[in-house]
Amino acid sequence: MATMQKLRGYRGPALFSYGFRPFFLFGAIYAGAIVPLWMAVFAGDVSLPTAFAPRDWHVHEMLFGYVGAVIAGFLLTAVPNWTGRLPIQGGPLVALFGAWLAGRLAATFSGIIGWQFALAIDAAFLLLLAAAAAREIIAGRKWGNLKLVGIVSLLAATNIAFHLEAHLNGVADYSARAGIALVVTLVCVIGGRIVPSFTRNWLSRQKPGRLPVPFGRFDAATVAVSACALVAWAVVPSGRAVAGALGVAGVLHVIRLARWAGHRTISDRLVLILHVAYAFVPAGFLLAALSSLDLVAPSAGIHAWTGGAIGSMTIAVMTRASLGHTGQELSASTATQAVYASIIIAALARICAAVDPTYSIPLLMIAGIAWAGAFLGFALAYAPLLCSARKL
Repeated sequence: MATMQKLRGYRGPALFSYGFRPFFLFGAIYAGAIVPLWMAVFAGDVSLPTAFAPRDWHVHEMLFGYVGAVIAGFLLTAVPNWTGRLPIQGGPLVALFGAWLAGRLAATFSGIIGWQFALAIDAAFLLLLAAAAAREIIAGRKWGNLKLVGIVSLLAATNIAFHLEAHLNGVADYSARAGIALVVTLVCVIGGRIVPSFTRNWLSRQKPGRLPVPFGRFDAATVAVSACALVAWAVVPSGRAVAGALGVAGVLHVIRLARWAGHRTISDRLVLILHVAYAFVPAGFLLAALSSLDLVAPSAGIHAWTGGAIGSMTIAVMTRASLGHTGQELSASTATQAVYASIIIAALARICAAVDPTYSIPLLMIAGIAWAGAFLGFALAYAPLLCSARKL
């Protein structure tokens, strides 16, 4: 309530009154735009002026561009709720958003400006984000939340390593896997908190029945096992030992998801999408285990995590947070449900393209179109809310 009273005193553009507004809106636009561009690059119709190999540019911009924006929107919105302090807004938020935008331009035009200059510009955003979040958390004395700042700091370090590895080795294999591993861990940590929490809140208002099991030792053990398996996969992505670790983690996440009573949320799409999104986490672990044994292509597990878990979970978080923090009713409109359907289709089509190469070209086209439709659809449907003052 104190934070809301302070927000009423803000007189600048509504878009820069809260961190989720610019980063969710432009992160979604960017995510929806770069996949069709990547498809044109992949087909050989377009050449980008980047110092990265084409595949590395695609991976980098999805991980550190689009995902970086969503992390920023989430963190800058969550921190004021944790601390009760005024959110970063106005000029400082514009500067942080400008750093993100400059990083996107630098990565894309790094072949012109030079990889060293591009690295310096691109690295600034995540470092500034980690510093800003740490400052607010420390000032609010919410020490337990510094672990998320630690993950963002590791992501910033991985971004720097990505640039260096791409320049020195020509491709950024290790850094790409490390970045994916960090973001998947973030989904496991944050998703493991919000999915059962939002589910419990909604089910408590419904008829009596089974409720999600709250976070406990099993969840902590699942996250720890998953983190170890992901580290092993990032270093050596093949072999029986890695496959075993990934497989165990996948089974633990299946059990974890089953404990959250997701089957009872079918009538509320805002809650159901959280469970569907998290289901791609164990799918990614199990497919990665199979790929470690050379039974499926490596991209099957990778895209279950990235297109499925990360793509669906970020859409789920962006829609719910945008509605809640703009004073709207927490219900999924027809447009929102279409966005959910599109992102699920995109993820499934991309996974199937990796599992069965026979139909890879049409499946890749379906995946790309559905992905662009999901994120550009979100931007179109939610721009009026994100650019307008909060409904009080």
